[in-house]
Amino acid sequence: MNNSPIVKEYSYENQVQVVDLILQIQQQEYNISITKDDQPDLFTIEEYYQTGNGNFWIALYDKNVVGTISLLDIGNNQVALRKMFVNKEYRGAIYKTARLLLDTAIKWAKERPIKAIFLGTTPQFLAAHRFYEKNGFINIDLNDLPEHFPVLQVDKKFYKYVLE
Repeated sequence: MNNSPIVKEYSYENQVQVVDLILQIQQQEYNISITKDDQPDLFTIEEYYQTGNGNFWIALYDKNVVGTISLLDIGNNQVALRKMFVNKEYRGAIYKTARLLLDTAIKWAKERPIKAIFLGTTPQFLAAHRFYEKNGFINIDLNDLPEHFPVLQVDKKFYKYVLE
């Protein structure tokens, strides 16, 4: 039996599950005081993420959304990795959900004229920091971000991935 979730491009039919997954992780798991009203992009995913060199993917397991990842086109052949969330039960070596999502996004980016992927994250996401570093992301300073990178209030740690 294949334990791996299926990664596919986001479609509107998955919106409720996407919002529920992201809010649950942010609010309950990490105690970040952020609401759905603070994230209007979650209600306009097609228009916000799936344009230009951007896209949004979901990981499905038994028709349930268990993970998300997106690339936001920020111009100049650069993208911001956003909304990388994986249900706690689907993290790690058994399901490899995060790896499947990241590999999908990087493969997709390599098929376009994208030169670099940037991301911002919060200090408390320590496992995420290790994951990004293990997968080729380099820690950078806030001042090294592109001009149009959308820095969120919670973002204090930043990474860059250069596409060859």
